[in-house]
Amino acid sequence: MFFNRNSILIVNFCALALLATVLQANAETVEIQTPAPPTIDAKAYIVQDFQTGKVLAESNADEKLAPASLTKIMTVYVVFKELANGHLHLDDLATISKKAWGTSGSRMFVEVNAQVKIEDLLKGVIIQSGNDASVALAEHIAGDESTFADMMNQHAARLGMKNTHFKNADGLPIEDHYTSARDLAILTNALIREFPQYYPWFSQKEFTYNNIVQHNRNLLLSRDSTVDGVKTGFTDDAGYCLVASALRNDMRLISVVMGTKSASARAVENQNLLNYGFRFFESPRLYEGKKSLSDARVWKGDAQTVALGLAESLHASVPRGGSKDVKSTIHINEPIVAPIKAGDKFGTVEVTYKDKVVDQKDLIALNAVGEGNMFRRLLDGVLMRFAKSDGK
Repeated sequence: MFFNRNSILIVNFCALALLATVLQANAETVEIQTPAPPTIDAKAYIVQDFQTGKVLAESNADEKLAPASLTKIMTVYVVFKELANGHLHLDDLATISKKAWGTSGSRMFVEVNAQVKIEDLLKGVIIQSGNDASVALAEHIAGDESTFADMMNQHAARLGMKNTHFKNADGLPIEDHYTSARDLAILTNALIREFPQYYPWFSQKEFTYNNIVQHNRNLLLSRDSTVDGVKTGFTDDAGYCLVASALRNDMRLISVVMGTKSASARAVENQNLLNYGFRFFESPRLYEGKKSLSDARVWKGDAQTVALGLAESLHASVPRGGSKDVKSTIHINEPIVAPIKAGDKFGTVEVTYKDKVVDQKDLIALNAVGEGNMFRRLLDGVLMRFAKSDGK
């Protein structure tokens, strides 16, 4: 077969044109839209990035619903707070009342007048979902369950749980006792963040008390090794509910489903939400908490600089593959004049995704700086005036 020079040039040109078309097509398909979340058969649900609080999918997340034993997440949160405040200790003993012993539903099987360690009661609530243990803790801390419910509601208000009201510690059906999927995600986030030393109990698969072995009802603990909590719930009114949390490659998600039709369904629907979140989103860490991002000039101090940083690590929740479009900018409010306390605010860190602001955190002093001596204060006072006149 014979090809002249012109034929070869035409073939080469066509090949280049075809290559350009392919490259253009590939470029146009690089940015893939995040697909819609899976269909979830529940009255309400939400899945949320733990680090940023960004909601990845939701439905009826603010609807007020009966929480059943999901109530106990707040019960143990209140107990953890009392432990943190030094008002309570894990080895303290609580005396079991007849009311606590006789509470219906799921039980830890404590006995009347028995003295039980707070730690055992907590595990009885978290792992065995013991209604008797919940009431015993409430009575030990607050004197009666009604007063304890007031404590629960105060913490709910402080955390920003806007569609929540508690009337008891165990979640048994009672009028005017409700919460929402979003509020449960807020509560679970606070519990994991504030009490990492206790959170591993939520992944414990069984607990033995009074020679009775009971198993955790969270089926995902056995099905998915990345799931490490949190709590199941069921009543006829609430249906089958589950708050779950999982950690994969340093990314933690919290998912809540309320009002499913079976124990299996609540596990499956939570698994679907978690898989969706991990598959289509990522949460890169931009800055580490408590690390210096800038050494800023200090005036009139006993040191000339102060380390500025963030109270906690800063992450960004973006569609998977979108990290390249995340940018951050540090804004420092100057001048910075001593004295300075650790934690004082001196600016912000602004995070943008595709030029849209998605987060903003306070830039704080990581260390204290005291006032300088009289000579330093006088000298810096003069230098500051010169700096202002120079427009610095």
